[in-house]
Amino acid sequence: MLLNLAQSRRALFFGGKGGVGKTSVASTTALAAARAGHRVLIVSTDPAHNLGHLWQRSIGADIVELRENLYGTEIDPEATVEEHLAAVGETLYSVMPENLRGEVKRHLELSRQAPGTHEAAILERIADLLVLGLRDFDLVVFDTAPSGHTARLMALPEIMNSWVEGLLRNRQKSEKFAAAVRGLEHDTNRDHLVETRGQDPLIERDLRIRRILLRRQSRFETLRDTLRDASLVSFVIVTNAERMPVLESAQLYEQLKTAGVNVGGLVINRRSPADAGEFLAGRRELEASALELMTSELKALPSTELPLLPGELMGEQAIGKFADLLA
Repeated sequence: MLLNLAQSRRALFFGGKGGVGKTSVASTTALAAARAGHRVLIVSTDPAHNLGHLWQRSIGADIVELRENLYGTEIDPEATVEEHLAAVGETLYSVMPENLRGEVKRHLELSRQAPGTHEAAILERIADLLVLGLRDFDLVVFDTAPSGHTARLMALPEIMNSWVEGLLRNRQKSEKFAAAVRGLEHDTNRDHLVETRGQDPLIERDLRIRRILLRRQSRFETLRDTLRDASLVSFVIVTNAERMPVLESAQLYEQLKTAGVNVGGLVINRRSPADAGEFLAGRRELEASALELMTSELKALPSTELPLLPGELMGEQAIGKFADLLA
């Protein structure tokens, strides 16, 4: 299932409850695709930076070569937020009057800890890497943060687009009001922005704000449409055969479906063997009971079971042996 998805999609997102082995499964799939001759980029959005730990090397925010055909990068949440706020600040300073710069700075400081700032910054970085990946790589693999965070990220393009739509409507109303007050007329249609040299500075500022909002709207619409394109993108839910991960997987599936994201498969990771002693055989029976809790929709997904390994999965050689199981 995983190799079929890797060959038929341009981007795969791996997600699930924390601790179920998302990074291992994502890296294994990415390595198997790279071995098959595809140029692959693996991206970690998890602040725990497990990708670097798994590959036993420093990765960081820059794209680095992990092996032939395989490259990796980690999104640093704190650095991404700082870059995001710096870009927002530059935009605000360019459109706001000089006497309001102090208020802009204060707003940015408050925004640093505001709900949603972190998700918005990560989302913009994901959008950038997705565009770059689709342009320069055959496959982009995203190793995502735990379920709740990932579900919010997948829903965010629609939320952000609606928010920008609201801002544009408000801008349009204020522009019409200002034009009426000043006896001016200019087209506020999104596809026909009118600019004239030497016009009223307030009109020029309004037009700059509108252009900025339209660029962001276009960016979020493109990301939303890409995530919803099942021919390009699929999401793989990773779980363990335990009660809590199974229940959380069902919840994640519903959230992804609501967001319009195609779920292409289910991986049941760390499955206990039935022929390795009484203890593990008993454990496997408990896992079978947990798997019975899966919803009919989860059971209907193409699925892959990966075994519990005797040792710790660490380094390219170990990941390679794990990737052999996908063949």
